[in-house]
Amino acid sequence: MKHTLAVLVLNKPGVLARISGLLSRRVFNIESIAASYTEEIDITRITIVVQGDDHILDQVIKQLSKLVDVIKIQELEGRESIDRELALIKVKACTDRRHDIVDIVNIFRANIVDVNRETMVIELTGDEQKINALCAVLEEHGIVEMVRTGKIALSRNPVAIKHCIE
Repeated sequence: MKHTLAVLVLNKPGVLARISGLLSRRVFNIESIAASYTEEIDITRITIVVQGDDHILDQVIKQLSKLVDVIKIQELEGRESIDRELALIKVKACTDRRHDIVDIVNIFRANIVDVNRETMVIELTGDEQKINALCAVLEEHGIVEMVRTGKIALSRNPVAIKHCIE
């Protein structure tokens, strides 16, 4: 089972490296990790997706909470949160098949962000399933390269995560 954690940390050099190092030393597999500044300049929000049962999740939270720079950890669960990924997908696009690719892009509400003689680059924002579905459809055209951001997520709760150590 996948678990999504929102981790608020102090915005200091090396914090992300300490978090990923801690999890890898404990042999927890990080499915995805994304970090960025927040509405407060001295706070960074890290979204981590880990694979495992409830025991693994409990261990990950306990280990992360031991780090000095960690302010708050919150599990973001399915319907109680909103999550998205961004993907850039470069596909082969010979002239006679471009119209088909454009139709696919429109169906998925994606965008074409670059075109040249041989390829097109498609940008898609959505949940993991939507991106996987687009990739499956584009495979017959030939995916040349792809990059994904990993999941970012926010709670649907109208109150922000407050800065307190739990």
